[in-house]
Amino acid sequence: MSMNERKATLLQAFIPIIFLIGLLSLNVYLFGEDTNYGPNQIALILSAMVAVIIGIRLGMKWRTLEKGVVKSIASAMPAILILMMIGALAGTWMISGVVPAMIYYGLQILNPTIFLFAACIVCAFVSLATGSSWSTVATVGIALLGIGKALGLHEGWVAGAIISGAYFGDKMSPLSDTTNLAPAMAGTDLITHIKYMALTTVPTFSIALLLYIGMGLFATGDVQAEKMGEVLTLLDANFNINPVLFLVPAAVIILIIKKVPAFPALLIGSLLGGVFAIIFQPEVVHSVSGIETIGLESTYRGVLNAMFGSVSIETGNQAVDRLLSTGGMWGMFNTIWLILCAMIFGGIMERAGLLRRISEAVISLAHSTGALIASTTGTCIFFNITASDQYLAIVVPGRMYAETYKERGLKPENLSRTLEDSGTVTSVLVPWNTCGATQASVLGVATMTFAPFCFFNILSPITTMIYGFFNIKIAKIEKPEE
Repeated sequence: MSMNERKATLLQAFIPIIFLIGLLSLNVYLFGEDTNYGPNQIALILSAMVAVIIGIRLGMKWRTLEKGVVKSIASAMPAILILMMIGALAGTWMISGVVPAMIYYGLQILNPTIFLFAACIVCAFVSLATGSSWSTVATVGIALLGIGKALGLHEGWVAGAIISGAYFGDKMSPLSDTTNLAPAMAGTDLITHIKYMALTTVPTFSIALLLYIGMGLFATGDVQAEKMGEVLTLLDANFNINPVLFLVPAAVIILIIKKVPAFPALLIGSLLGGVFAIIFQPEVVHSVSGIETIGLESTYRGVLNAMFGSVSIETGNQAVDRLLSTGGMWGMFNTIWLILCAMIFGGIMERAGLLRRISEAVISLAHSTGALIASTTGTCIFFNITASDQYLAIVVPGRMYAETYKERGLKPENLSRTLEDSGTVTSVLVPWNTCGATQASVLGVATMTFAPFCFFNILSPITTMIYGFFNIKIAKIEKPEE
């Protein structure tokens, strides 16, 4: 902070947030489900300008605040690149028959009663192996959503089970970036962090699985055997369905396990999808090319159309047609727009010192161990809502609370566990957060539609606060003997 800059009051720090909440509420009332297609982006920018006015009144220059915006957007660029590649991958996996094959075989194996439980378990194992919730949702998650919808299950229920499993695996995997980031911020090691985090994570995940089993018992879907047979017949008639197609997702999972960065791994996966489409589904490739003559041009145009544009396989059945449609890279741009606007707001709030001012006030009120852990949880959720970035929701509270935990005689693994229990998993529940916006775009299900059914993500911060208030598994710093 320069000599001319002053510290914000608590009221000044809250003004942009109150303004944002007001606009978001108005947008929901006026635009309904279309709020993320423009209205919320404008609300974030206008709220950012309110924060700019406050920052300038505190003695800051526009150039300084602008640098905060650029830094914030730069932190989101890896997510934006991955998001674009997921769009391309979804397109080529659709025309290659990879996703239709997953739906085809899945419909014959799974039934509505066990589906939510099975979907959650499958995503948990894949995410645990890859260390990436995003890659899990973008690959097996898309296929599982198609199967669930074909079984007649509510898309919010299915998406919630997929996301719960994916975030459990991401949270517990040593390959995950957030699982490595949290202990680094708190000052502990990775293995200690994972072992200590399992004390809250495993019970929470078990409760989530029980809830999905319960939902399955009462929600048997509305698909009859005749309708199921029609879906299978249409998939078989329009695609060359065979197990060889599973080599494509298997290759992507292996690349991620081998620690190949997500962007090149997804690019290779999308290109493999294009190659398999040419080999196994030449008629489908030609149908999405937009030209009449079959040849090299139609092949090239068909694959590229699937990667960058919207494609839909026409079967004559509207329900099946919805399963067999993707938006490609183009379908991801509205989400990218939302992320950019969110990072503008978060960057200015961070650089103007408004977020830190609010967090300091919260720390001053936390006198007991339970209150301190609850304050950490609230701060992480607050940053997910205001800074719109999962990493900031771990890094900033981690820096803020590290010394306080030591002063209270608490080992750093208490902090690292709380950062993950509240910062990592709640990011996907916020529509304008990079995680919430991305998963909504990838699955084609609105954040507020699936959020109530992400039981693991909802229960995790509650569990960690219960442990804090009841002093369950709270590691203390042992005082040296005199």
